[in-house]
Amino acid sequence: MVDVIGTYRERVASGQILSDPAQSSAAERLQGLWVKLRGYDPKPKEAPNGWVGKLLRRKQVDEAGEHPNGLYLVGDVGRGKSMLMDLFFAAADVPRKRRIHFHEFMQETHRRFHQIKRDNPEIDDPIPALADMIAGEAALLCFDEFQVHDIVDAMILGRLFEALFARLVVVVATSNTLPDDLFKGKPGRDAFLPFIGFLKKNLDVLVLDAARDYRRQRVHGLAAWYTPIGRWADAAMQRVFDELTGEMPAHTETLLISGRTLSVPLAANGVAWFDFHALCGVALGAGDYLALATHYHTVLIDGIPLLSPDNFDEARRFVTLIDALYEHRVKLYVSAAALPDDLYRKGEGARIFERTASRLEEMQSEAYLTLPHLT
Repeated sequence: MVDVIGTYRERVASGQILSDPAQSSAAERLQGLWVKLRGYDPKPKEAPNGWVGKLLRRKQVDEAGEHPNGLYLVGDVGRGKSMLMDLFFAAADVPRKRRIHFHEFMQETHRRFHQIKRDNPEIDDPIPALADMIAGEAALLCFDEFQVHDIVDAMILGRLFEALFARLVVVVATSNTLPDDLFKGKPGRDAFLPFIGFLKKNLDVLVLDAARDYRRQRVHGLAAWYTPIGRWADAAMQRVFDELTGEMPAHTETLLISGRTLSVPLAANGVAWFDFHALCGVALGAGDYLALATHYHTVLIDGIPLLSPDNFDEARRFVTLIDALYEHRVKLYVSAAALPDDLYRKGEGARIFERTASRLEEMQSEAYLTLPHLT
């Protein structure tokens, strides 16, 4: 039978990962939760609508018994939090389970919230229906990169999570931020504090104090710029993506930005991979690039062409994109027709591009690559 600690030890023994006491301890804790959740599948019965239904539903949930606490795995970047959670998720013997990046979950939650309101104008509060929908899909929710930056998210989280826990949903989350520091220094945080207490009551907090930054070790030795464009560069970019994602399964993601959607062709483990045209050949703006820069710690871009007044719109968007990635310390890997100083050599706009070329050079440096991502 596949379990957490056994899989972790097998990977250490095979050399896939290095032995780390902090990771081993976290794996043991996840193993304990794995044991408690074997076959976990609470299914409160449907109750009629109205106030009688609400009472019946509440009674059924209360009588369903205590559900085990989840786990909030917190630590610095690159310490293996996502890797450990993914081992747990793959091994978890829970018929209904879901693993999702927390930012994506909140975007989905807002869409569903407004859809419920549109489809059911008689409902004053969409939260119970939304919680029913989420709990019906998964009794175990695993969130990667749990973080709260938006006041709208902050206001909805407390009531939503209270409803999910009442429906016996178990949550496992990774984060770079301790619960007590969530939404710290933001306007309206006082109203968010009860949620922090509620989160700590339902999730055990485990600090992963691993000695190494494994993400930096993966980055070390990888070239960041591949030129010229061609089969060699394509193969090199594939190797970079595989190395940075730990060969985790990649998939298409969709970001919701100010009511619009932005498709990410390929993403895994906080790394996104785009073709140049998908980012700069279409009408995207600073808000789109900011969303990418805060959502992904690493971006790969294929096929950056020579830039000139003939493709000035693409060049202008590229400058805006690089500014956003640079300001948020996103790691950048590209295949391009030329080195940064030779991308835009002549014509109107070439002088302006000098600043971008300088940033592109800096973004390849060891000093930049060791900087933490700013979300």
